[in-house]
Amino acid sequence: MFVSGRPLAWHAGKLGLAILVVGAMLTSVGAQAKGPAPVMGTVALAELPREAQDTDAAIRAGGPFASSKDDVVFGNRERLLPAESKGYYREYTVATPGARDRGARRIVCGGRKPTAPEACYYTADHYTSFRRIVQ
Repeated sequence: MFVSGRPLAWHAGKLGLAILVVGAMLTSVGAQAKGPAPVMGTVALAELPREAQDTDAAIRAGGPFASSKDDVVFGNRERLLPAESKGYYREYTVATPGARDRGARRIVCGGRKPTAPEACYYTADHYTSFRRIVQ
């Protein structure tokens, strides 16, 4: 059988090649999406809400913290922060005025000594995005 003057097998071969190329592209995109995403920018501590500044001060003082869920290991399951060994990151609640629960705001710090973190990150959207806090 012929289509447009060419054997049907020729068209099938071209279609198969196109499918392979598209499949490879999708696999490549999928592999990229699974890798760690970069932290989205930085933010000066002074630009953060007053509650975040208070949380930062509490972190460096070793407490007290607002929630029993503060100063616990943050697993970085979203893989948005730089890859580190388990136990490197700790999370802290940033109070949200008017919220009936912990709200969505957090500071996540990494380092070997919790009161002297190597890096801290702020999220206002419950781990969907992070900005590195700079002094």
